[in-house]
Amino acid sequence: MHNASKGRYAAVLAAGIGVILAAAYISLTNGSFDMTVLDIVRTLLRIDPQPEHDLVILEFRLPRIVIAVLVGIGLGIAGAVIQGITRNGLADPGILGINAGASAAMVIFLFFYQGQVKGTGWTAILTMPLFGLAGGLLAALLIYLFAWKDGRLEPQRLLLTGIAIGSGLGALTLFLTLKMNASDFEMAVVWNSGSIYNANWKYIASILPWLVCLIPVIVSKSAILDVFKLDEDIVIGIGVSSEKEKAMLILCSIGIVSACVSVSGGIGFIGLMAPHIAKRLVGHFHRYMIPVCGLVGAALVLVSDTIGKLLFAPAELPVGIVIAIIGVPYFIFLLSRKKSR
Repeated sequence: MHNASKGRYAAVLAAGIGVILAAAYISLTNGSFDMTVLDIVRTLLRIDPQPEHDLVILEFRLPRIVIAVLVGIGLGIAGAVIQGITRNGLADPGILGINAGASAAMVIFLFFYQGQVKGTGWTAILTMPLFGLAGGLLAALLIYLFAWKDGRLEPQRLLLTGIAIGSGLGALTLFLTLKMNASDFEMAVVWNSGSIYNANWKYIASILPWLVCLIPVIVSKSAILDVFKLDEDIVIGIGVSSEKEKAMLILCSIGIVSACVSVSGGIGFIGLMAPHIAKRLVGHFHRYMIPVCGLVGAALVLVSDTIGKLLFAPAELPVGIVIAIIGVPYFIFLLSRKKSR
């Protein structure tokens, strides 16, 4: 990347951080209890703290912002990996069935815990990503079994199998949801639509280790993702252990997506939109694209959550629905462009 491009990359990173900070500012200062910047600064710096300010900022708004940013980063980067492996710009964790597997496992978790997730127990909250991981791995295993052909993982079979298995797991999720009592049913439906309204610091503690451990692995494999743009025979010919690298990258993506789903529910389209926006901004090299995917994903989730929280106040629209309103037309647009080529 030459100097002009590096300057563009730095400008894109700065702009992304600026959008996130602006959305965070709006989310912190606006709501049913409006606050000034001075109130926020005093609360965060512990200068004459007020109990009501502590409650609103530290218990409700700030954890929600942090969760939105972390989930956006995770889903955006996972989407870049999935698209890189499948060589398909229409692929994302939701289309591959990973979201559906993690969601089904989380509904089973909610079903057996009977709403205790709302409590303060660390065991339940820290177990949530593990349930999501188990569901995501099960979905991935089924997809692998059906997409494997002649000793290779066929990208097109991977997508079609993912859609089919995702639909089946979605039906299982709906069946389990209908078996819940009224209060748990309501919680499961809101959560499954993609919502972070119940965010807290324990949720952040449960998702953060997954992102800290797995994202650096993906970043270190950026050059491998670039190589996957080539024909499969060429990839093997230059000495890349193709299937081993694909398995490692898919496992990292499943871990990230499962952790995100465990705290935010089924938020779709971030993994689809973020890589496309990042490619337009900084090009196709994954070394530069992956960090931008994370920033774009964080901005999309945080801005969408802020819109859902403020635009329909005092009611709230789950962030997953707001993103779907944007994502469905974008998906159709990408599909029409692909057909026209």
